[in-house]
Amino acid sequence: MEKKPLFITDTILRDAHQSQAATRMRLEDMLPACEILDSIGYWSLECWGGATFDACMRFLNEDPWERLRALKKAMPKTKLQMLLRGQNILGYKHYADDMVEQFCKKSIENGINVVRIFDALNDTRNMEAAMKYTKYYGGIAEIAMSYTVSPVHNEEYFIRLASKLEEMGADVICIKDMANLLLPYDAYSLVKKLKENVSVPIHLHTHNTTGTGDMVYLMAMQAGVDIVDTALSPLANGTAQPATESLVATLKGTERDTGLDLMKMSEAAAHFRKVAARLKAEGFLDPKVLSVDTNTLLYQVPGGMLSNLISQLKQANAEDKYYDVLEEIPRVRKDFGYPPLVTPTSQIVGTQAVMNIIAGGRYKMFPNESKALLRGEYGQLPAEVNEEVRKLAIGDAEVITCRPADLLKPELEKYREETKDIAKCEEDVLSFALFPQVAPKFFAERGKPKAAEAPKAAEAPKAAEAPKADPNAVRTLYVQDLSK
Repeated sequence: MEKKPLFITDTILRDAHQSQAATRMRLEDMLPACEILDSIGYWSLECWGGATFDACMRFLNEDPWERLRALKKAMPKTKLQMLLRGQNILGYKHYADDMVEQFCKKSIENGINVVRIFDALNDTRNMEAAMKYTKYYGGIAEIAMSYTVSPVHNEEYFIRLASKLEEMGADVICIKDMANLLLPYDAYSLVKKLKENVSVPIHLHTHNTTGTGDMVYLMAMQAGVDIVDTALSPLANGTAQPATESLVATLKGTERDTGLDLMKMSEAAAHFRKVAARLKAEGFLDPKVLSVDTNTLLYQVPGGMLSNLISQLKQANAEDKYYDVLEEIPRVRKDFGYPPLVTPTSQIVGTQAVMNIIAGGRYKMFPNESKALLRGEYGQLPAEVNEEVRKLAIGDAEVITCRPADLLKPELEKYREETKDIAKCEEDVLSFALFPQVAPKFFAERGKPKAAEAPKAAEAPKAAEAPKADPNAVRTLYVQDLSK
């Protein structure tokens, strides 16, 4: 058989510490290992996007743009990769196209090579602008399909979606299995059919939450997957990605040999073991994130969403209703048209399920986010919505059927005007637009030495303060994107 090396994207600088340690790795933790990381020969290093942008400013007193520039300077040979939420950019609402264009342009100018673009609903219209501008400014547009399981999300659905993404101009197609729901034999079948139906490279992303990640990669590799996401061992497995070294060792001497140097990885891992030890000592890396949790397979609920539910139930003094809520989630998801459970839809469906259980009746209350989802503000829901539920939520309001961003006026000039006294550069304008509560405080503190931070319970996603046992206590706050 002809040799076809498996390419590796290492997530040690982004998803690994986002998934395990609340995104608390600092630039100073990364730079000492950059020379060795750059020499390993990865297809790419994922180092930006996701929750890093928010966490840099909110918790670490670091400029995310400065981090990106420093990493590019330290790793000139390796493609740097980021995660982008389509029309949401890195925030939690849709932005106008001029904002998406400017963010893609500045990301690529500052050092990003590969932009992985996803949409929580797999609505291709919400990925169009980011894909177009990534390619226009010279980046590689890797378009992700959020993987989930439902009556409508079968193999044929993902084959059709991939074919459409290729037609739209995707350079690479990613299967984004954020909750580790894709099982090994299903991975083999899906990858094999994708390789038969599309010609662009297939990149597979999973976690090891349910303990199947390594087997998923092995089967996908046998089916011809081109690239997989792994994490160096000090922050691998559990809620993060399977370990890079284990996969590299497994494939050595086979037709899919990665060609990567285990000795170099061992050297890089020695550095990150010290970083992981510090994160653990500071309380950010909880050993629980390494446990295998098969509840995800039973309830289709990502780990970060489960912790969010528990905190919401505590807030409402209703912890005894945990299993009732877990059983309610699939019912709400069906009524809402089977959205994949990834930020922000996981929080929306979860919060609605909590309200249905503790408000003394189903759909007595709807958070604004549920109304927006049912009104089409987030895009096209994958399946038919329960129209009775929709009517209870939005009454006779018109459902949006166009691309939601078509309803937004250009807004870059408005943000420039708002920040004219505090922004030092165009990147600052973008930081403010994405996180208007966080950025001004960060700009004021930027560059000042920061005292060591102790973990605070308030930093996890949680419900707003309110009287106990009151359904109004349950509110969706997107402080940290840990379920992704």
